[in-house]
This record gives sequence, structure tokens and C-alpha cells, in this order.
Amino acid sequence: MGVREAVARRSAADGSRALRSRWRNASLAAGWAFPGDWPLREVDEVCRAVLRQGDPGPELYRLGGARAEAGAGLAETLLDLAALHAVLAEPSGSTGIVSASVDAIPARMLRCTALGWGDVMTRQAGNCAADNPLTGLATAAYLRTRLREVYAETRTVGGQQHVLVLVELDLTRTSGWSRVVAMTLLADALKEVFDAGETVASIGPSVACVLLRRDRHLARAVANLRVLTADRLAVDPHIAPTGPVRVWVEELPETHQEALKLIAELGH
Repeated sequence: MGVREAVARRSAADGSRALRSRWRNASLAAGWAFPGDWPLREVDEVCRAVLRQGDPGPELYRLGGARAEAGAGLAETLLDLAALHAVLAEPSGSTGIVSASVDAIPARMLRCTALGWGDVMTRQAGNCAADNPLTGLATAAYLRTRLREVYAETRTVGGQQHVLVLVELDLTRTSGWSRVVAMTLLADALKEVFDAGETVASIGPSVACVLLRRDRHLARAVANLRVLTADRLAVDPHIAPTGPVRVWVEELPETHQEALKLIAELGH
């Protein structure tokens, strides 16, 4: 390596470190909450790309994705980008305090970073489990998917064969962790009674439901669920104030959209 090349590389490294330092300080001043989470490999890549005076779009895209992977929200990610832009907009050699404004970010910088962040979040959402890790009950989103499939089947074969079994707990006299325990005990009872492939889901803070085919065993299953849920809740003295358990059968409406509206209303 020649002397000139070595000097050029050192100068570029010094410039990158200086830009990184000013960017970090500006981001922290703008409200970046956790200083230890700010440094990323992608930050250095953006600094080098900017100093080359080329298009930093690909590096900003990767930075947006890395911020999402690290758990940063979009607002925080864009505020950090605004800090970078504010530093770059300052005259060469300036060391004063800069003011970060998201509204001042050039459209391409904003778009590349937001797309990187959004693509990672979309992938993460697609990989999310379909059930609650605490209770093991399916999510309301999964129930909505199952309802769409049920209504598609109904259009094909004719005649609605499914119903909803609803369970509601009175949690008005409980708070905090006791509410979670109560729903976990309810989930255990539901999964014990309905263990033949039915969709058992949570649709609200104190409401769960089962989507199943109507058959001659439905009335007995509902009765068993009512007794078993009351027994499970009575075991824990901290859960006793939950009050009586309400269990009932809900007929599905005529259309899928009406069913989604019903689920939303029952979950509140």
C-alpha cells in the first residue's frame, strides 16, 4: 500500500468516526432512549457511504432493518435519521448543537430507511406464533382466519355447521397478575374440554371463545366447561374474586363480515 493510499484511508476512517460521534450525540439529544443500543455495524456503513458522497440508500435500508431487528420503533428510527440529516446539513467543521426534525429529512433518505424498517417488521409479523405464549390460546387474528375458512366452506357445502362457545370472566375485582392467572386457568379448562381440533382463542382481556362444529355433544361440553372453569378458578384464593363464569353458545351470523364485527364486540 502506498503512502498516499494509507493517508487517504486513515483520513476516511477519522472522518467516519467524527461523523458517527456527532450523529450519536445529536440522536441522544433528540431523545434516543437507550445509548447502549445505538451503535450498530450499519451505522458505520451509513457513515462511510455518506462520506463517499454516493447514494446511501442501500445502507439506510439496511440500517432501518437493523433498527427494527433491535426493537426500535419507527418513530425512534426516523428521529435518529433526522439527527443524521441535521448533522450533515451543518457547515463543514461545525461543532455546535443541531436540531433534529423528521419533517426536514429528504424523501429518499426517509423512504429507504422506512422501507428497511417496515420489511423487517412485516417478516417478523408473518413469523409470529398464532397463540398467546402465556395462555396457549389462539390469537384473535388466528380466529378471524379460521372464520374466513369456515364461511368459505359454508358457501361450498351450504348450511352453517359451526357455532361459537363464549366464556367471559368477571375480572372487575381483580388486577395485575391475577388477571393473567385467571385467563391461564380458563385456558386450561377450555383445552381440556375441547381437545379434538376445535379453534380455542382469546378475543379480549376476559373473554375466550371456541369455534367448533355443532353436534349432539355440544350441550354436555358447555355444561362441563362451566363446572370445570368454576372449579379451576376456586383453587387459587387470589382468583376467587373473579365472580361467576358466564358460558353461552353464540350462533354465527350470515356473513363473514358480520362475524368479524361480532367477535370485535364480544371482545370488548
